[in-house]
Amino acid sequence: MKDFTSGPVGRQIILFSLPIILGNFVMQLYQIVDSAVVGRYLGKEALAAVGASMPVIFAVVALVIGVGSGASVVISQYFGAKQYDKVRLTSDTLHIFLVGAGVVIALVGLFFSEEIFRLIALPESLIPLASVYLRIYLGGVFLLFGFNTVAAILRGVGDSKTPLYFLLMSAVLNVGLDLLFILVFGWGVAGAAWATVIAQGTAYFAAIWYINAGKSIFHIDLLKLRFDRKIFRQCINYGLPTGVQQSFVAFGMVALMGIVNGWGTDVIAGYSAAIRVDNLAVIPSMNFAMALTSFTGQNVGAGRMDRVRRGLKMTLLYSSLTCMAITAVIVLFGPDILRIFTTDPDVIRVGAEYLVIVSLFYLIFSAMFVINGMLRGAGAVIFPMFSTLLSLWAVRIPAAMWLSRLIGERGIWWSVPVGWSVGLAIAYGYYRSGKWENHSIFAKNKKKQASES
Repeated sequence: MKDFTSGPVGRQIILFSLPIILGNFVMQLYQIVDSAVVGRYLGKEALAAVGASMPVIFAVVALVIGVGSGASVVISQYFGAKQYDKVRLTSDTLHIFLVGAGVVIALVGLFFSEEIFRLIALPESLIPLASVYLRIYLGGVFLLFGFNTVAAILRGVGDSKTPLYFLLMSAVLNVGLDLLFILVFGWGVAGAAWATVIAQGTAYFAAIWYINAGKSIFHIDLLKLRFDRKIFRQCINYGLPTGVQQSFVAFGMVALMGIVNGWGTDVIAGYSAAIRVDNLAVIPSMNFAMALTSFTGQNVGAGRMDRVRRGLKMTLLYSSLTCMAITAVIVLFGPDILRIFTTDPDVIRVGAEYLVIVSLFYLIFSAMFVINGMLRGAGAVIFPMFSTLLSLWAVRIPAAMWLSRLIGERGIWWSVPVGWSVGLAIAYGYYRSGKWENHSIFAKNKKKQASES
């Protein structure tokens, strides 16, 4: 557990961020291994099929993950206010919600996978492979939800190291199972999906065992969970806007995938490989923002707005420096990195083209994401939702459609930084307005008490 309401701001953010960044690097790395093994040993068609599944998976699970992020905000604010009984009750409530959501999503994957891929115009030859992967992955998605719940709870109370240890364990297991199921058992893309599900489930149950065996302010008993409607409403109030935002972002990614799908297997495979690298590259920015959300939540709960502003400035500095280094690596070595996935020159050309264009604007993405992370930690979750939806649906997707008609698939890649630029301008304008300071649980309670008196 970590108290962020006192002590050196920059050092706290760095030390809290690093395990989160490393943990998500590990997650992305074993997804990269999935794609690398699939692309190298099963061919570019299998690589394209697995890549096409990822936006669909994100679209299906985004709303639920958003509610989970809302719970993390609630937990961090209660922890900052030293209300530990509410921390435990939030943990229980979130678990109950996510188990039910996982069952619903598994049914969606089982019955509607092929229809989903036809809706986004995936080439018919790729649909059987993509559907197999999607059904298995979504069938075990409740295990992913479970682990993300435990990780969100731990981050909310200032512990970012423990999730990292279990992610490392999961990554090693996933890589081993990938090689076993694909190379030895010959299960194809199904083997990649099963490897991920088993690895996620192992990490989840191991994390629960660790928490229950140690001295923690909360205990997770899956057979004696308690559901609190008031806390669930708070999680919904903070998490639903983020969940809706993530859902619309996810459906935006599906819409973009639909545009990409119109350019054939080489472009789909190149984009799929490049997205894996892209996801790895933006991890520092996203996780600096995640750390700042917890930092902000605790300090808002303690009434330390001065520390919130200092935390934002320090996080922007760290994130920007990291982005510049990552951009340099990708511009210089992008094609070499893509050879991890495939040796097909056309696929590599497409992927490298995407990476060079997009990586030059990581600095803009970083600033946008960090500011939105601070706003969410303060409880101002509605505005980031609208700004993200506007920059995606009103700017990026129309730009992708228009530019791709003018300059081919490169137009889709150029739409990415266009959308980021609009999102940053909106987020920074709202931060400067200062309106975000009145959105915490405690500010709302004071306002309610004042209106009732």
